[in-house]
Amino acid sequence: MSGLSTSTFGSDKKPLKDLLSSISSGKIQLPDFQRGWVWDDERIKSLLASLSLSFPVGTIMLLETENAQVRFKPRAIEGAVLSGSQRPEYLILDGQQRLTALFQSIFSETVVETRDARNKMIKRWYYIDICRALDTNSDRDEAIISLPETRQVVNFRGEVIDDYSTPDKEYAAHRFPLSRVFDSSDWRTGYQEYWNYNSDKIKLFNTFERDVIKRFEQYQMPIITLYKDTPKEAVCQVFEKVNTGGVSLTVFELLTATFAVDDFDLREDWKQRENRLYKYSVLHGLKNDDFLQGIALLTTWERRNEALLHGIRVEDAPGISCKRRDILTLQVENYVQWAETLTEGFEKAARLLRSQKIFSAQDVPYRTQLVPLATVYAVLGKEADYDNVRGKLIRWYWCGVLGELYSSAVETRFAKDLPELLNWINDGSEPDTIQDANFIPNRLLTLKSRNSAAYKGLSALLLRDNALDFVTGEAIEEQMYADSKIDIHHIFPADWCDKHNIDRHRRDCIVNKTPLAARTNRSIGNNAPSVYIARIEREISNTRVDEILRSHVIEPKLLRTDQFETFFELRKQALLDRIERVMNKPIPRDMPADFEKPDEFEAELA
Repeated sequence: MSGLSTSTFGSDKKPLKDLLSSISSGKIQLPDFQRGWVWDDERIKSLLASLSLSFPVGTIMLLETENAQVRFKPRAIEGAVLSGSQRPEYLILDGQQRLTALFQSIFSETVVETRDARNKMIKRWYYIDICRALDTNSDRDEAIISLPETRQVVNFRGEVIDDYSTPDKEYAAHRFPLSRVFDSSDWRTGYQEYWNYNSDKIKLFNTFERDVIKRFEQYQMPIITLYKDTPKEAVCQVFEKVNTGGVSLTVFELLTATFAVDDFDLREDWKQRENRLYKYSVLHGLKNDDFLQGIALLTTWERRNEALLHGIRVEDAPGISCKRRDILTLQVENYVQWAETLTEGFEKAARLLRSQKIFSAQDVPYRTQLVPLATVYAVLGKEADYDNVRGKLIRWYWCGVLGELYSSAVETRFAKDLPELLNWINDGSEPDTIQDANFIPNRLLTLKSRNSAAYKGLSALLLRDNALDFVTGEAIEEQMYADSKIDIHHIFPADWCDKHNIDRHRRDCIVNKTPLAARTNRSIGNNAPSVYIARIEREISNTRVDEILRSHVIEPKLLRTDQFETFFELRKQALLDRIERVMNKPIPRDMPADFEKPDEFEAELA
C-alpha cells in the first residue's frame, strides 16, 4: 500500500471465534468515525454461506491502539454490550460490515437487526437447513434461512405455515440455528434425543458437523495489523483505499475522531460555524476541509513566526503549510485558538466578494481562493478595513481569478499567499500571485461556460463596473440579482449567429455574452439586435438605451445595425481594458490572430 513500509504493518490469520470473542469483550472495537452497520439480509446470508464452505471472505484490517500515534474515540460494534469503558486493544479499519454481520448472526445469541430488499428494518434469526447443506446438488445459499423474530413463517393471511420457535421444532425440521455454531453440543444432544438416537440421524448430524460446523470453528480470518507507530496520515490514506464499503474518510472525519478523545466535538462545532457562514450565499460551497486548511495555515504561520522570534534561522524555521499532513497534526488547542477568528475572516471574505458583485456560490470563480483570503483577514483584523489594504486585497483577488491561478497545486500557493500578502500590505514586494498573473487576449475566445473561473470573473467584473439591466435600466445589486435570475446570455442570439454563419467559437464566447435578467433574455429571444433594441427603445429613450448598452461595454450603433464583426472586435478590446485595469497590469495586444486553440475551447463545453 502506498505510504506504508513493511515495518508499519504485519499480516496473520486468526480464528474467527477468537475475533468474535474479542469483539464481545471489547478488545476489538470501532473508531468512532465509522458509520453504522448497513448490511441487508441477503448479504448476511451470502456471507454465512461462504463461511460454511470455507470460502475466503476478504481480509480484516486492524489498528493497534496501545501507545499508538493515532488516538481515536472507540465504540463497540453494533450488538456488543460492554460492561464499563473497556479500552480496546485494536480498532477495526476495514471489515466492520462483515464482522458485525458475523458477530450478530453467529455469536451474540440475539436477534439480528437488518434490512430487507426494500430497505425496511427487519429482525432476523439465521438457520441452516442440514439436509440441503449436505445435498451436493443444492446451492449452499439455498440452505441458509433467515426467520422473523418469532421464528415463524406466516402467509399473507397471517397463518403460521412454518414454525421453528422451539428446539423440538428445530430438530423436527433439521434446521440448525447458526447462533449455536460455536457451542453446538447441547443442540446435538437434544437433536439425538428427539430422534431417539436413530442411527441415520446421528450419521446425518455427524456429517453436518464435519462438513459445516467444523468449517466455522476452524475458519481462519486473514488479518492485516497496522502497528501502533503508524502515522496518522498513513492511517487516513489506508482507510480511504480499503474501506470502499464505508464512509469516505476525509481529514475532517479523521480529525473529528481524534479530537473526540479530548472530548471536543469537531462535527458539532463545525455545524454551528457552517450555519453561521451559510448566511452568506457565496459561502454555500465552502467545505469543512477548507476551514481546516485555514486553521493549518494560521497554526503553521504562527509557529514559524515564533521560531524566527527565538533566533531560529529562516532556512531552519518550520514552514507554512496546509497540506493533509499539516491538518492531521492539528491539536484541539490549535483549532480552538483560531476557529472564531477564521470564521470572522470568512465572513469578511464573503463581504468583499459581495462588494465585487459576486453574489452566489455558483458565481465564485475559485472557492479555494477564499482560504488564503480568510486567513489574511484573520491575521489583520480591523486593519483589513483600511482603504489601502482593501484595495490591495481586491487587486490580489482579481489577479488570482483572471490569471486562473487557483485551479491546481493550491496548497503551495496558499502557503505563499499568507506571508506574502501580509508583507505586501506592510509595504513589501508584490505577492507571487500578482507577479504570476497574466491574461492572454485570445483567452477571451475560449471562455464559454461557468467551467472557467475567468468566465465567471468577467461576468462579475461587468456587474461591479455598474452594468445596467437592458430593460429596467437598474444597477444589478444582490436582491435584484436573486429576484431577476441574472445569468450570462448572448448579445447576438445564437440562432441569429447561425443564420449569419458566425463561427461558433465567437458566437458562444464571453465577448458575445453579458449578464442579463431572465425576463430580459426572454424579450430578446432569437431576434436580431436591431429588432430587440428597437423594441426596448419604444419603452425608454434612445439616450437611455445607449447609456445602458455602454455600461456593458457595447457600442450601441453596432447593435442597431447588426454589425457583429465590428461589435466583436471593439468589445473584445473593451473587455481587455477592464481586465487590465482591475489587475493593474499591462496586457499584450499583439497576439497572433491564430492563437485561439479550438481544443482548449472544446474542453470548456458544458
